[in-house]
Amino acid sequence: MRLVLLGPPGAGKGTQAMRIVDRFAIPQLSTGDMLREAIAEGTASGLRVKHIMDRGELVPDDVVVSVIASRIDHSDAANGFILDGFPRTLAQAEALDRELARRGIRLDAVLELEVDEDALLDRIRGRADEAASKGEPVRRDDNPDVFKTRLEVYREQTAPVTEYYRSQGLLNIVDGLQPIDAVTEQLTAALAALPSLEIRSDVR
Repeated sequence: MRLVLLGPPGAGKGTQAMRIVDRFAIPQLSTGDMLREAIAEGTASGLRVKHIMDRGELVPDDVVVSVIASRIDHSDAANGFILDGFPRTLAQAEALDRELARRGIRLDAVLELEVDEDALLDRIRGRADEAASKGEPVRRDDNPDVFKTRLEVYREQTAPVTEYYRSQGLLNIVDGLQPIDAVTEQLTAALAALPSLEIRSDVR
């Protein structure tokens, strides 16, 4: 089962990705982890990534896609994977489709955690206020202004990705502001119609 998990910062993607990993016994593929792994392995793509990052430059799409393509060829991804943090743009989504097509495979589903941005900002402000009241430093991710900018960037970049997958009939949207267990169950239900699923009933 090959999945993409979309959602804005603060939506709980990391938590839900790990639960999907447990239920479906597929690896979670994080862009950052894959880039670090490629560098550690000393592959051609990894060396290119290292040189780019050493110069303090952003890793271009074609390099990121190359690293991801190499990673999905690993044996642990033979039965599927969940991509978390990729694709972020329409160009990346199209490049991913081309790489999968070269391997004779395709995505089975795209899961999106939809959240009310005002509610997310209220949550972030609450965490920031709580930290300040305790005399603790406010995490950069919990700075409301920084967080608002991240939301705006996500919205601008990812809205076309959502529509791209919707047009392919792959998109499944779940309310990410529900309790964690409720989100997990709805994501599982969205996947239940896919063939050859093996859901571990011992995981909650």
